This record gives sequence, C-alpha cells and structure tokens, in this order.
Amino acid sequence: MVSIVQNPLSKHFCPFWYLMDRLWTDFVNSDYNDWRGGERSEDRIGKVSWQQQFLDRWQLRAPIPASTEDEVIMRRFRDDLHSLAIRLSAGTPLTDKEKAWLNGIMQVGGVIRQLISKEKGLEVIHVPIHSHWTQVMAEVAADFTITLVEGEGKRIRSCENPDCRWIFYDATRSRTQKYCDDKMCGNLMKVRRYRAQRKLDSNQLIAKSNRKESKLE
Repeated sequence: MVSIVQNPLSKHFCPFWYLMDRLWTDFVNSDYNDWRGGERSEDRIGKVSWQQQFLDRWQLRAPIPASTEDEVIMRRFRDDLHSLAIRLSAGTPLTDKEKAWLNGIMQVGGVIRQLISKEKGLEVIHVPIHSHWTQVMAEVAADFTITLVEGEGKRIRSCENPDCRWIFYDATRSRTQKYCDDKMCGNLMKVRRYRAQRKLDSNQLIAKSNRKESKLE
C-alpha cells in the first residue's frame, strides 16, 4: 500500500522553498567535498545511512540498501544533473535534448493525486506509485524542473569555495550570492584572501628590501 506523503514537488513542502536545500540539490550534493580542504570528501550515494536519511527527509520510499546497479545509475544521473545545473548557471539555455532527457527521467516515475483534509482546508497531494530508486530520481528531476519553471536557471550557483562546490539556489535580490553559507565558506574564503594578501605584502617588502641592499653594495 502506498502511504500518503506530502508532495515533495510542492513549494508548500518546504516553507523556505527557494533556499539552497531542495530535493534536487540535496541529491546532487551527495557527492560531498570537504569545504575546509581536508580529506573528508566522500560519495554518499553508496552509504546506507545517507540513503535512509534522504528518503526519510523527503518522505520517499525505495529499497535499502540500494543495489549496485541502482547506485551506478544514480551516480550517472547525479553527475549529469550537476553538469546541467552548472551550464544553466552560466546562462546557457536549456536545449531540446536536455528537455527530452529530463522528461524521460520523470516519465518512469508515476504519481497519483489525492485529496486530503488539512487544518486550513483541503489540499491535493501527489503520492508516488512506485517504491524504487527510479521513482526517487523521477522526483528529483521533477523538483529540478520546477526550479527552472518557477525560478531562474541563472540563479543556480556552485559555491565559489573551490574545496566545496556545493550547489544551491541564489534567492538574493541582487543575485550576488557567491557561497553556499557565508558563515562557513564565506568566512573561510575571507581568511584565505587575507592570508594571501599578507603573504603578498610580505614578499613585496622583502623584494623591496633586497633591491635597496643591492643598490648599496
């Protein structure tokens, strides 16, 4: 029996729907990079703990652990979706081939609509028919397309911390958000720039001192 779940494709599923953490960004960011530049980077798709947390968070269902074949397919889909997000963030328009690819992913994930009662009235929800990872990828693709339809592809960002590369949606009016988190990656990059400038200034002082010494000899 298919359980009734909140529609993961609806804006109402998350009250901060345009923040960086969406269904599709959560999936794409499963290829975790240590934002501090350490060695803690890992591909989380193959981790049972990540699979369970991902399904629980977005109220989806699929076999755990995922099969080796499913993991291979999910990694390929994730990498292709990541590349598409980066291209769109650079202002590249969505091509007919890319639309067909997204439609193909979504087509294999069936949903039914159900009318339920809520505290504030009635609501129509989408309930996934299948309980497998192909359905999960269809939901991810659908959430990505909603970002494009109701948002803007150019607002998709890859964190400018080269050790992070986290994908997020820039919801600022100025469209100038550079980092996935100003307090983490933003502050880290400020410290790096500060240290780099101090090193440059120090090197310049040493070079200037050396020139003066050479003139006196």
